[in-house]
Amino acid sequence: MEKELRVFFPGGKRIYAEYKGFVIKTDQAVYAGGDGETPAPFDLFLASIATCVGIYVLSFCQNRGIPFEKAGLVMRTIKNPDSRMIERILIELHLPSEFPEKYKRAIIKSVNKCSVKEHMLKPPTFEVETRIGDES
Repeated sequence: MEKELRVFFPGGKRIYAEYKGFVIKTDQAVYAGGDGETPAPFDLFLASIATCVGIYVLSFCQNRGIPFEKAGLVMRTIKNPDSRMIERILIELHLPSEFPEKYKRAIIKSVNKCSVKEHMLKPPTFEVETRIGDES
């Protein structure tokens, strides 16, 4: 099934994407020539990983009747100093004191099924085409 996401350029270093009725706004940081008014595209990429893990934590707790209001997570990235690419992502789950010890392994197994992570491990093929003018 093919899904379409449209990108447009409203000015400056802002890039907006329209998808499923939402407009996702990005901008570059001031040091990169943008106004820094919204997250940069890479920031959204990282946030998509953390929020994907978050939905797995939330669903896990909800499905078992475990209080989730005090749950959360912290994601840290570690870059390779030479390549400046992220080489490690550390995710620390903050679980409520009521979280049953017997589910610790199970919740880790659950969050490892995050679809964003799965797509990173088995990336799609990227194809770029060009269209000039009013071609569609």
